[in-house]
Amino acid sequence: MERSFARRELLGTAAAVGATALLGPLAGSARAADGSAEGPWPTRFLLPNGFQPEGITIGRSPYAYLGSLGTGDVYRASLATGRGRIVSKGPGAGHSVAGLKIDRYERRLFLSGGFSREIRVADARSGDIVRNFPVGAANSMVNDVILTPGAAWFTDSFQPQLYRLPLDRRGEPDRAVETVPLGGEWEQGTDFTANGIERTPDGRALLVVNTVVEGGSLMRVDPRTATARRVDLGDLRIPFGDGLLLLGRHLYIVQQQRNQVDVVLLNDVGTRGTAIGRITDPERFRIPTTAAAFGGRIYLPNARFDVGPTPETEYDVVAVGQV
Repeated sequence: MERSFARRELLGTAAAVGATALLGPLAGSARAADGSAEGPWPTRFLLPNGFQPEGITIGRSPYAYLGSLGTGDVYRASLATGRGRIVSKGPGAGHSVAGLKIDRYERRLFLSGGFSREIRVADARSGDIVRNFPVGAANSMVNDVILTPGAAWFTDSFQPQLYRLPLDRRGEPDRAVETVPLGGEWEQGTDFTANGIERTPDGRALLVVNTVVEGGSLMRVDPRTATARRVDLGDLRIPFGDGLLLLGRHLYIVQQQRNQVDVVLLNDVGTRGTAIGRITDPERFRIPTTAAAFGGRIYLPNARFDVGPTPETEYDVVAVGQV
């Protein structure tokens, strides 16, 4: 993942962080999905030293799963206590987990393999890798993933294409991965371009971060034709856009090197959005990359791309309140 780290460090030195926090860190108890108090769950918990997190996913149960860029390990942490353990052993150096999602049955983890150009599927209970699909070309990077009722979709940060892994009615992969070239208004840069991926509020299209178009934009992609159109976000630009999280019509856009999360209210079809807030936390944000939600909170892993990773480097996950 050295190329990814190097680019992000360069981007970080160029970013001017001057945003005022419109929304502060969560101060009180977590809230359950039904609005009841969950008690004083931690708003920060540590990961193993040297873990190198980037992706995070949370299902219906109060557990966060995080992937390691260094080894491809998957770590599961209890949101109630902050304690956790490695639940899936990765293939080792060069076989990272950049993004990951747990399915609605909490049975499978879909893993983006970064520069290893692998899409892996792990059993969420045993941790075993049950499927491994090689994809892409020599300069491909499988970065992020989103699940839809019929497929798992993955971004490629260095090629103008997505990957579609078809799923059967039980959520099992049932065919080979399809490479889907992007068209329309998609522009591919000479370097890192596509990043986070989500669905539109109506579920009919995909949303993909493009770091090149108009200085950093959100693109709406028709899954039937792969035609991309820029989402109108007004004056908001997302050159450091990373993970996307959709809650209702609220889209949380993690701008990692800027240490901020921009919050956008989308229309149902995902063609237009209005910036309604920004979450910053100078004391606790250390280049957060992705986001997942549970019980009124947003959880973000700090990737710390501004420091060289070592076996002793400290990594953590922090929680903030939802808008």
